[in-house]
Amino acid sequence: MTSPRPLNQADLLSLARDVLAIESDAITALAARLDESFARAHALMLNCSGRVVVAGIGKSGHIGSKIAATLASTGTPAFFMHPAEAAHGDLGMITADDVVLALSNSGESHELIALLPAIKRKGARIVAMTGNPRSSLGQAADVHLDAGVSKEACPLNLAPTASTTAALALGDALAVSLLEARGFSRDDFALSHPGGSLGRKLLVHVRDVMHQGEALPVVSTAASIRDALFEITRKGLGLTAVTDADGELLGVFTDGDLRRAMDKDIDLKQAAIADVMTRRPKTIDANRLAVEAVQQMEQSKVYVLLVTDASRLVGAIRMHDLLQAGVV
Repeated sequence: MTSPRPLNQADLLSLARDVLAIESDAITALAARLDESFARAHALMLNCSGRVVVAGIGKSGHIGSKIAATLASTGTPAFFMHPAEAAHGDLGMITADDVVLALSNSGESHELIALLPAIKRKGARIVAMTGNPRSSLGQAADVHLDAGVSKEACPLNLAPTASTTAALALGDALAVSLLEARGFSRDDFALSHPGGSLGRKLLVHVRDVMHQGEALPVVSTAASIRDALFEITRKGLGLTAVTDADGELLGVFTDGDLRRAMDKDIDLKQAAIADVMTRRPKTIDANRLAVEAVQQMEQSKVYVLLVTDASRLVGAIRMHDLLQAGVV
């Protein structure tokens, strides 16, 4: 290895821009080459009753692992199989109902080529993604996807760079086309990502985090202001709902309402809560997504919403509750 040659900033940025330009050009050229082979590969995977088994060695293996993860998380059951492990037993994971997506830029990776006879005997279909349609892998596959590039971004034209970027982009194109064809929805995506922030935003509903039952501050229209203030203090939400005998929401009383009543010189000892409450308070349905409560609070500039089912009061939800639930 030769001694290090530090780059000045101008040379460094120029080299980085060249790399990005080469990889961008590779993807642009790949898009222009798409043909009926892509449609055939898409159909094989869409109609597959088993799993899409992605295989590759070296850098292609890393790309294949990511493609398998993207397929699995967007509605196409898939997993990655390491060719070396497959030759020592993992090939048993493949069935006749599966489609094997095999990645190799050269199309001659011997670890993959050695698996082809066994895969074919099992009856699985093969989609090859290579940079050489005339390669052994390209010729043996049921469908070949040309992911070839004119050159690598590596100045030596050796390290897999543009070729791996092109293969990854082509895998994304397959995953997204399958997602669209399956009618995969945001809710479906959330079910595949329950532990992430997106999953929480798409799976947590207002009813899951609202205060309800004995924790819900509520008084009747006959209550005094004193009664309402005691209820606010006991429940600690900074307000109390006001309902009729059937639980229908009629209004809300907050410290802001108290200040306005004092400004109007209302006799706080004699007045009923119905005289000072805010009618038509901000509410949200219990079945709405919690993230929608966040949006409504931000738009209305409030930190608590009363929760209703039809017009009946069923709960209250605070911005703090949404923060604790990881929705915000």
